[in-house]
Amino acid sequence: MTATKRVGARVAQVRARRGMSQEALARAARVNRVTIARLELGAHPPRLDTLDRIAKALGVTLVDLVR
Repeated sequence: MTATKRVGARVAQVRARRGMSQEALARAARVNRVTIARLELGAHPPRLDTLDRIAKALGVTLVDLVR
């Protein structure tokens, strides 16, 4: 599994644990919902600033997302 797919799976896992929809996460992180969907599918590598906003919206550290 690539790093991009691992990070995407981790975002999906944490989001699901928090009971958040992709739409809710996108709003909280100030990104497009399609960005969240593509990230979770591992369709493209995320930008660092986008991952940072997602981590904050999920209430975890950036390190927790990429671990």
